[in-house]
Amino acid sequence: MNEKDFVHLHLHTDFSLLDGAIKIKPLAKRAQETKARAVAITDHGNMFGALSFYNTMKGSGVKPIIGIEAYLSKSRMTERGESTTGERGRNHIILLAKNLQGYQNLIKITSFSYTEGFYYKPCIDKEFLAAHSEGLICLSACLSGVPSALLLTDKFDEAARRAKEFEDMFGKGNYYLEIQNHQLEEEVGTVIPGMMALSKKTGIPLVATNDCHYLMKEDWRAHDIHVCIGAGKVHTETRRVKYQPEQFFFRTPQEMWMLFGKDLPEALLNTVAIAEMCELELPFGQNHLPKYRVPEGFTTDSYFAQIARDGLAERWAAIKEKPDRKFDYDDYCARLEREIEVITKMGFPGYFLIVWDFIKYARTSQIPVGPGRGSAAGSLVAYSMRITDIDPLQYELLFERFLNPERVSMPDIDIDFCVHGRQKVIDYVADYYGRDHVSQIATFGTMASKAAIKDVGRALDMPYAEVEKIAKMIPPPVRGRNISIAQAIQDVPELKKAIDADPRVKEVIEIAMRLEGCSRHTSVHAAGVVISPQPLYELVPISKTSRDEITTQYPMNDLEKTGMLKMDFLALTTLTIIEDCLKSIARETGKRIDLANIPLDDKAALQIFVEGKTEAIFQFESDGMKDICRRLKPENLEDLSALNALYRPGPIDSGMIDDFIDRRHGKKKIRYDFPELQDVLGNTMAVIVYQEQIMAVFQRLAGYSLGEADLVRRAMGKKKREELDKHKEKFTKQAMAKGHEKEKLDKLWQSMEGFADYAFNRCLSGATTIVDADSGAPVTLEQIANCEVTTSRTYSYDSEQVFVNEIVEAFATGEQEVVEIETADGRTITCTLEHKFYTDDGYLPLREILEKDLAIYFSQGVEEYAAHRLEQTTHA
Repeated sequence: MNEKDFVHLHLHTDFSLLDGAIKIKPLAKRAQETKARAVAITDHGNMFGALSFYNTMKGSGVKPIIGIEAYLSKSRMTERGESTTGERGRNHIILLAKNLQGYQNLIKITSFSYTEGFYYKPCIDKEFLAAHSEGLICLSACLSGVPSALLLTDKFDEAARRAKEFEDMFGKGNYYLEIQNHQLEEEVGTVIPGMMALSKKTGIPLVATNDCHYLMKEDWRAHDIHVCIGAGKVHTETRRVKYQPEQFFFRTPQEMWMLFGKDLPEALLNTVAIAEMCELELPFGQNHLPKYRVPEGFTTDSYFAQIARDGLAERWAAIKEKPDRKFDYDDYCARLEREIEVITKMGFPGYFLIVWDFIKYARTSQIPVGPGRGSAAGSLVAYSMRITDIDPLQYELLFERFLNPERVSMPDIDIDFCVHGRQKVIDYVADYYGRDHVSQIATFGTMASKAAIKDVGRALDMPYAEVEKIAKMIPPPVRGRNISIAQAIQDVPELKKAIDADPRVKEVIEIAMRLEGCSRHTSVHAAGVVISPQPLYELVPISKTSRDEITTQYPMNDLEKTGMLKMDFLALTTLTIIEDCLKSIARETGKRIDLANIPLDDKAALQIFVEGKTEAIFQFESDGMKDICRRLKPENLEDLSALNALYRPGPIDSGMIDDFIDRRHGKKKIRYDFPELQDVLGNTMAVIVYQEQIMAVFQRLAGYSLGEADLVRRAMGKKKREELDKHKEKFTKQAMAKGHEKEKLDKLWQSMEGFADYAFNRCLSGATTIVDADSGAPVTLEQIANCEVTTSRTYSYDSEQVFVNEIVEAFATGEQEVVEIETADGRTITCTLEHKFYTDDGYLPLREILEKDLAIYFSQGVEEYAAHRLEQTTHA
């Protein structure tokens, strides 16, 4: 142990929402710079960022210590308001996980604080804490801790009694009296000397911490504005929370020794001793699949295989009658058995049975289910079990694109349900596996560049119009990626000029840059559902929303690392529209149309695409898509599939769509530099359109297995440059060994590398602002479409009442004519001429409103309700 060593054990990341302003990656970098051996995370009442923190610190060579700053109720956690004993309020307490048992107890403590003890804050009581104290180290916390609060009211004997009570609860050596020095009179004049006396009387050791809320001392101003944003205040208000003076930052060990080293060196060295006691290793690599109940006489594996084989036999009855069938029954059986073998070896038969079961429930309950999307369409097992409705052999889809034995990870099948039926399926799953085994998944809205500028401007009390003018200088996202403020300063001369010319603009930008990327609020993932083999709070922390929805505290990416079964239950409006059409046809004709038997080469249907009359056809309704439909004149489903894949920024910008159309009509010659790829690229005119084609290229030219090829595909999609460079060298070497020319291989590699940029949806160009019904925060359609925020509900107004509406889908509609309108109060709204607004004649498109010269009304009811909701949220 270094004689001047120190470990931070009290630290709030940005997951202490709108209170902590320390982002995890910069924290890891700073920890490395200060040669920190360990760092703790102790966010307010939650474990939202715990896994991200754990993995980031591990990757940086810094020991992660997972903890929370819990809210300890003075009464029973289930009571509301004043208790029978007359005590009110709550104290703070720091809990750190020593080991896996401690981590599991932390999960239960924070979970029950939300589900049972939430009252403005997620609270626990001392009885629950005592029952779950195993494996935890407890610090007495800040001025709001129990001993400190009692010392501040001159109750020394009571403070000593309560301190001994906590020591008995956690065990000798696991409870510490926490001292802090932020140059506050309460700390220096009362608490520190009081704690020293307490320690002497009780024998409980002292530990020194700094209550870190921001990373660097110069971040103080940005953090102060951050707190204003959270409270809905402006910085000039006096009655608001302030962290003053500027001492709540991530101090270096040297700075901590300057504070405490002369009089209390043992309090500093105890931080190192505590860090050494914390030896938590999280057990990644496990899969927590719920148990599907199979009939007597079967195992999970045998029942899965039986369902898949029986399903193929049923499917074959229809497949064999198709005149364009490409393969025989033996081919299907061989592929099925290979997939069954791989799925069984990887331990996923239960996964397929779970999905098969709830889809079967949906179908038997007349809930429309989508035909399948994504890589799952490459599985014959999924097709045989009617999880998907796309024949992977007929369309040459690859199983390895979905499930790769060389990359063991949980399968991921996204399922579309009718908007009206989705909740019924979730309820069925919850009833089957247990309500406490099923939940939705949390997401976190962050302060993106434009949003950060607007938030900061409001907190600095800058006029709305001026803030909007600054925010509009941030360019729109490129390829689905936000433009950072720093990048905008480089790319937009007007922004740089405004910063140099106006000190107020400079202040807004500087603060916004420090807060950019911080988590802002929680929400519920629009589709994600997690199913657990045991009560969720035994495996992952959970929380409860204001609508009493149970969600995980971990977001999607972190949750997947825990091995939990995650499903995407997507509510698709298109399915609802189709179902309504089918019901209407049945009412008129007395006959229900079977979608599975609709011919895929119907000339009348294809003529709709040829003429570009594709309004309301999912992903074909934009003006740009209509144009390329008219130019290509699609003749079959393959043409439509190719257009859907090509209509993305990369191919559009590179001229690939024009090239594809010219080849289709014989204006350009179709050339194959590699004859081996003719059957791979034949149906797309020698243009690489699909990810499966990428995999086939590696297999055919360089002898890759399909599993290896899938690893390259993933590296391309995730832009992993170092990994791609290694594959390029290997691919070139192996392909040249098979006789291929390096020049041609380099050209091919360049085209494949660029292919990765195709995988972004076309960005929605809508600056229209709506109100997030959960947080009360204003968000734009652009932010929703680009997943910058997690808004799932907004408001509407019918001139009498405010309604909450679910946002079930956000997708691109392509380039459209956009205009700007300015309101009397100085707001500017960007929208299309078809955007509807409320008028005396009801909701009308802007085009008609302008023609009739009508007045537009903006609901004061919505604005007042949103402001009230935001006030509730930030003070809760």
